[in-house]
Amino acid sequence: MKLITIIIKPFKLEEVREALADIGIQGMTITEVKGFGRQKGHSELYRGAEYNVNFLPKVKIDIATHDDRVEEIIHIVQQTAFTGKMGDGKIFLFELQRAVRIRTGEINDAAL
Repeated sequence: MKLITIIIKPFKLEEVREALADIGIQGMTITEVKGFGRQKGHSELYRGAEYNVNFLPKVKIDIATHDDRVEEIIHIVQQTAFTGKMGDGKIFLFELQRAVRIRTGEINDAAL
């Protein structure tokens, strides 16, 4: 089992969610986060004063999945989240050691 963590621009969330649903991905956790990478924030003008925004809004998606679905999920996210501009996001892959469904007590693959 793997845990895929995806960081993308907020306006791409619905497009990515729909693309993943189309390939049968049913469960994911979405978190609104802030961060920066190479773009290091940006400047904004507010009521005539310029100020720096160091942390940009992003969306974090966590998906626990079977090993055989990983490449397909990564490929779909890369295609749908791509804008070609700095700040498109990143995908991280982690080994998932154990999963437990609280309601039934199912473990690992059965819990996914």
